[in-house]
Amino acid sequence: MFTGIVQARGSIRERTGSGDGHRLRIDAPFAPLSLGESIAVNGVCLTVERVVPDGFEADVSAETLRCTTLGGLAVGAAVNLERALAAGDRLGGHLVSGHVDGIARVLTTEPVGNALRATLRAPGALAPYIAPKGSVALDGVSLTVNAVDGDTFGIMLIPHTLAVTTLGALVPGLELNLEVDLVARYVVRWLETQRTEPAAAERESSLP
Repeated sequence: MFTGIVQARGSIRERTGSGDGHRLRIDAPFAPLSLGESIAVNGVCLTVERVVPDGFEADVSAETLRCTTLGGLAVGAAVNLERALAAGDRLGGHLVSGHVDGIARVLTTEPVGNALRATLRAPGALAPYIAPKGSVALDGVSLTVNAVDGDTFGIMLIPHTLAVTTLGALVPGLELNLEVDLVARYVVRWLETQRTEPAAAERESSLP
């Protein structure tokens, strides 16, 4: 489990493998790292398979390559990094699982003083999980949703976020890993069951 508070920026040092899966070697300013620990890389929970000088190696499955932006990152690309939440740590952002739900595309960006306003489009199936004043994680960064219009939503990036994460390079057309809020996911699922269960009960009661 993570919080969406990025602890450092790293970079992709090396990529090996094929479409069936990749191994990434990632520069990370964390020490000491432990074999098997979880690290969110641009919001994707990866397991440390090997500790190397100045970083770690992690395997990325074909499914993760399909559902996230990790497959398209070039060697040398910067990535947001966060180590897993430890018991007793402050929860500064919101609960983030590291299981990316889909990819959001940046539509517009607009400077607002020292901050940056951005509008993004989410996959249509994820739109019900995004609400004004709710939370989303974009490339592993916990953010508050300012506005929602159909499958588009707006966020505001403060100067600190722009300075310490990769979102400082946000431009229209960029694709970001999107994880919706865990609470929203369960609430929407519960509401769906409430709609289907009465209908099923009614059908059963009409049977001879």
